[in-house]
Parts: sequence; structure tokens; C-alpha cells
Amino acid sequence: MEASGLAMGVTWTLKAVTLPGLGPEVLARTVQGRLDAVVREMSPWEPTSHISAFNRAPAGAWLDLPEGFAQVMACALEMARLGRGAFDPTIGALTDLWGFGPAGPVAAPPTPERIEAALARAGWARLAFEVKPPRLRQPGGLELDLSGIAKGFAVDLAARALLALGVRHFLLEVGGELRGEGLKPGGLPWWVELERLEGEVDGQSPVVLALCGLSVATSGDYRRYMIHEGRRLAHTLDPRTGRPSERGVACVSVLHAEAMVADAWCTLLSVVGAEEGLALCAAHNVPARFLVQTKKGLEERLSPAFQALLED
Repeated sequence: MEASGLAMGVTWTLKAVTLPGLGPEVLARTVQGRLDAVVREMSPWEPTSHISAFNRAPAGAWLDLPEGFAQVMACALEMARLGRGAFDPTIGALTDLWGFGPAGPVAAPPTPERIEAALARAGWARLAFEVKPPRLRQPGGLELDLSGIAKGFAVDLAARALLALGVRHFLLEVGGELRGEGLKPGGLPWWVELERLEGEVDGQSPVVLALCGLSVATSGDYRRYMIHEGRRLAHTLDPRTGRPSERGVACVSVLHAEAMVADAWCTLLSVVGAEEGLALCAAHNVPARFLVQTKKGLEERLSPAFQALLED
């Protein structure tokens, strides 16, 4: 059985083993409802969302967080700590400045002065986050941007809802991020092929993975970017410099049990690049595949944990 829809500015698809009394309409409503709930809480494009309310709040104000929002913030701040600021959920002003946020596209890169001003408003360490009850303090002028993690959380949220209905075997894809549970009819795993990019080595075998209780997220500079004076500037901003990352990562894919975590790791690794990223992956046992731009074209680099998966 299959279902599909639109949410978060992307398409989603579901393949599931059917259960008595659960038709495609029920499953579609379940998935769509969870994805829409994440938009209502965490989309800065929605003026009534919780994230928009926080971004407008005066200095010193505390915002009570829904459970899902709190889960995302906890993970985002942990990733910020692990990446020493290379992942930062507080760069909303920078995202808008570069034309990748709700303010819409811009014709040219911002001036260094404007970048410095936006950087001064950011900084994950400025946030005060309390877990019980979950709430977040606006230090003044700070704008959240959860685009590097929220879509992954939406995948997890929809997957948990399907499992709660008793659906044990499914493959869910939301804008290129996937989560597989159980097996296909006939007992085969949910095999997925990682995206191939123009410029990959001819004859290179596709990378195919079995998603059994696993998620895979992929981030790349080929999806959203700005062309300026013949250069492609990726939408992945380095929070430490306020500018698009220039580490040569064309694409990175990460596997994890939680799509939220895989999504966040993709964002972080795209910023720091393959050399630093592979060291982080080795330290934290993260399965990741990099495609890196070199003078010879795209080169594949695998973390030890990813290599081990291919050898199993």
C-alpha cells in the first residue's frame, strides 16, 4: 500500500504493509497530520508558529515549548556542543540575510558589515533552555532556525504515529530523508539507494542500504544555493563565519536510528568538511558517506562505521 502528500515544502511518500481496517486514507492522514504539526511549531514561514513567536519575543521573555519542540532543541543544543558551534540553531537572521529564509531570495551576498551584525545576534550559548517544564529564554534579537534538524524530527514523529497504529513494516520518505521499519512483503528488507550526483565516477556501483529500524538523511549543495559571479554558494551556512561553507562537500549521507539525529549530523558534517567530519564520525561512531569536490571530480570518503555497514 502506498500514500503520498505535500508538507514542509517537499513531497512525502509512504510504502507500508497493509493491516485490516487501515486503508491508505487513514495512513495518509496520520503522516500528514504529524508533518503539519511540526510546521505549526517549528516553521519560521508560519507567522503563528511557536518558533515565530520566539523570534518576535522581547529580551528576557520565556517561551513554553511543546514536547516535540523541546526534543528538537535538546538535540540541537547537544549537536552545537559536539560541533563547537559548527551546528547552531540560532542563525535565523543569517539565513534570512543570505536569502535562504522566509524573507526570500537576495540578488547578491550580504556585505561583511551586515554579516557581522547578524552574527552578533546569533549564538547557541546565549540560549537558556530548561527541560522541566520545557521552556526557552529569548536573550534579545535572537532568531531560531531549525531547518537543519526539524525535517528529520518530522520523519521520526510520523514513524512513531504509524507504529502506534500497529503498522510495523513501512518505508517513509520526506524530502529525501528516509526511515524504514520491519520488512517488505516477502521478507526482504527495505533497500534504498543513496542519491547519485552528476560528476560521480563512471562505473561506480550505487550505494544500497537496508533500512531496518534505521533512518538515512542526505544533505548537499546541489539542492539550494545562490549563483554569484559564477560561483555556487550553498545554503549550508557556517555559523562560525556567517558565510556559506566552502569545505568542498557536495553531498553527505548519515545513518542513525533517529532521522532527527541523522539530519543534524548531515548539517554539521556539511559545514566542517570531510577531514574534520571524518574525525568527528570516528569519535562518535557515526556512519557517514561524503562526496567531496576535488580537482579530479567527486571523490567518495567513508567513515569507519559506514564502511563497516557495507562489509556486513
